[in-house]
Amino acid sequence: MWWLLSFGSAALLGGYDSFKKISLKDNAVIPVLLLNTLLCALIFSPWMIRTGFGDLAQQKFILAKSVLVLSSWIAGYIAMKHLPITLVGPVNATRPVLVLVGAIFLFGERLNPYQWAGVLLAIIAYFLMRISGKKEGYAVGNRWIVFLILSVMLGAASGLYDKYLMSPEHLGLDRMRVLGWYSFYQAVIMLAITAFYWWPRRRKTTPFHWSWGIPLISIFLCGADFLYMKALSQPDALIAVVSMIRRGSMLVSFAIGALLLKEKNLKSKALDLCLLLVSMVLLYLGSR
Repeated sequence: MWWLLSFGSAALLGGYDSFKKISLKDNAVIPVLLLNTLLCALIFSPWMIRTGFGDLAQQKFILAKSVLVLSSWIAGYIAMKHLPITLVGPVNATRPVLVLVGAIFLFGERLNPYQWAGVLLAIIAYFLMRISGKKEGYAVGNRWIVFLILSVMLGAASGLYDKYLMSPEHLGLDRMRVLGWYSFYQAVIMLAITAFYWWPRRRKTTPFHWSWGIPLISIFLCGADFLYMKALSQPDALIAVVSMIRRGSMLVSFAIGALLLKEKNLKSKALDLCLLLVSMVLLYLGSR
């Protein structure tokens, strides 16, 4: 069941990335992220209330997750604003490779031949897509790429941390308690950042304007996170495979970039996407 939940999370995550790109066009990053975190906190507040506070030790771990995820989001939102979404996906997709290495060394996970084949094929596809991205003038030294790489590294650390938080053999925290409280902490932190950093400087930066894509960011993200957490709570779930499957979200974001945003250099990326799709099938076969 966990692999099916992972694929559902990937589909919703593709919508999340697409609406994020649309909402950030000529828009201020901090208030968009603030509204995103506030709405996510509102959506998950019933579960936060129902699961209760728990103990202080648990809340410290959840607060650490909030800081880790929010740091990744800030860097990722900045990168998404300035980079083509058909390029963000491939670079962001190096995250599960880092998670794979961490899962093997930290949690002793072992992959079967189908899963190894899917992972290796996905890695090849990701690196081919990065080569395609260079044709658009976005090399590794580009500052927006640096923000994206930082987001990827922090996101990989968050994925490994999630396994530690919620797997029964480790802390075994209730997934809905984690979702509810870490969403709440993120909203509080973003309120502070907005009030003390962005608001005093708002006239010197890109102005904020409302977009109906903003609430859709939160709706799709909450759905993706709910399925992701539920997948990880399964005793036999492999964090490396779950993380890799979720990167299949780039298929959805690629379609949006091609059909709605009219981004360039799509033909050279089509083969890479086909390889990625085959890798998802292999991961599915290995996880049945």
